Amino acid sequence: MKVLRIDASIKPQGSISLQLTDDIIAKLGVTDVVTRKAADVPAIDGAWLGAVFTPAENRSAEQQEIAAFSDTLIDEIKTADVVVIGVPVYNFNIAAGLKNWIDQIVRAGVTFQYTETGPQGLLPNKRTILAFSSDGTAAGSDIDFAQRYMLHILGFVGITDVTTVTAQQMAFDKDSALKFAADQISSLAA
Repeated sequence: MKVLRIDASIKPQGSISLQLTDDIIAKLGVTDVVTRKAADVPAIDGAWLGAVFTPAENRSAEQQEIAAFSDTLIDEIKTADVVVIGVPVYNFNIAAGLKNWIDQIVRAGVTFQYTETGPQGLLPNKRTILAFSSDGTAAGSDIDFAQRYMLHILGFVGITDVTTVTAQQMAFDKDSALKFAADQISSLAA
């Protein structure tokens, strides 16, 4: 089994989302893991837009390089059997680096397509485990934009087999939050 691990924490040490992803991967018992640090993924811009919307045979050398990076990220998710994404909640939402990774992989005609009945995801049958951590935001609450966004965007590209592991509101009761997450991880199927 091949796992794609996306680490989005901006903390160099002591990150709960990194610990959760470590624990999830240990529970899955896999050794074939590709790790992508979301903080290293550049934001999309006008040059990116020009590159990915220019036919491959017409791209300049710079456009080929820009598109190739996006293609690499997409290949990583396409070839993974399981995707494990660390989702630390910052200011009620996902980390900027994770948003950058999402923007790089959500591409018309590659990971989704428009049809007469609406958009259709092109990454079906992809098991994904989200490892949420938050200091104050309750998962699924009205102020939790991270979980709703992740479920929406994954569904948009066709990923609907999503399990969440949550260590939430740790500022109030860290021990209980970590125990709850550990219990969720122990119940994951390998």
